[in-house]
Amino acid sequence: MNDSLLYTIALTMVNGVGGVLSRQLLNSLGDAKSIFQEKRQLLERIPGIGSILAAEIKNPEVLRRAEQEIRFAEQEQIDILLWDDENYPTRLRECPDAPLALYYKGNGNLNTRHIISVVGTRHATHYGQETTARLIEDLAAAFPDTMVVSGLAYGIDICAHRQALACGLPTVAVLAHGLDRIYPFAHRHIANEMLAKGGLLTDFPSETNPDRPNFLKRNRIIAGLSEATLVIESAEKGGSLVTADIAFSYDREVFACPGRIHDLYSAGCNQLIRHNKAALLSSAQDLIEALGWQHEDKQRKPQQTELLFSESDSSEIQQVLQILQDQDEVHINQLTKLTGFPVQQLTNILFELEMDGRIRTLPGNMYKRK
Repeated sequence: MNDSLLYTIALTMVNGVGGVLSRQLLNSLGDAKSIFQEKRQLLERIPGIGSILAAEIKNPEVLRRAEQEIRFAEQEQIDILLWDDENYPTRLRECPDAPLALYYKGNGNLNTRHIISVVGTRHATHYGQETTARLIEDLAAAFPDTMVVSGLAYGIDICAHRQALACGLPTVAVLAHGLDRIYPFAHRHIANEMLAKGGLLTDFPSETNPDRPNFLKRNRIIAGLSEATLVIESAEKGGSLVTADIAFSYDREVFACPGRIHDLYSAGCNQLIRHNKAALLSSAQDLIEALGWQHEDKQRKPQQTELLFSESDSSEIQQVLQILQDQDEVHINQLTKLTGFPVQQLTNILFELEMDGRIRTLPGNMYKRK
């Protein structure tokens, strides 16, 4: 069993250690295995840990549970995407609270060029259903590679998934539980259909119940996966507004469909627009223009190729630049694996290249060619 996979999954299962604190531990100790092999007394001294969390990390049940989860994933053909894997969703990785590991079953490309999240009330009106269907139909006609992300819930969510399937678009459901079940059970047939061209995604391991707090936690993934979040209908309070707020905090585009001022399930959307947290969305064209999708083909016209290396570059620098050229964005841990360089040597190379203006540092220890 792969050590990196085992210990990273184990880290996600430590009670009280979330995504942000996990990254602090990784930054302090280098990798997940080192965290579990560190002495308890030294763990306690790390800011934010203390004696209680150190004891949780040292609990042997954590590793046993991680081994069980990996075996379950293998049996059920579930992909485990670690935070520094090439296939991990790039947009989500940019978020400060992105999960260290995702469980994914399906065939959709989570890094496809166009991804939108569609959310809304579970009590969708005829207006909300019709608006959802028309928006997705028009987007499919203009950009047939668009992926639609939602949460498989009743109302707007399931309407978005169904319409995406009807229009031949990939669609992904982000779940608030493990992949050993489907909730609500009534949507299992839609969920199965989605596997062919989209999929099911969660950061919760198997045997996790769809408890209320989990739905709020999964909203950050719905918001973080996509370029834009669309709120179709919402009351003054609800999970859709939470997702919109999270997307807004990530500096992602948020759109809301306006409704009549006295309609219960338009109050949330009108509120988002009034407080300048969402742009008014009346058609697919509004979205296309706001995101600049119509200009992409022009921007991607071939330009004169810049020389990748200079004559003075060492072989080590050339190796790093070639990897960044081939993979676009790469985490420092992945660079370490691919080059085989010691961390200190690699850090010096990256610093030199950044000072020369040839690469840039992204959030989360990611690096990219300029």
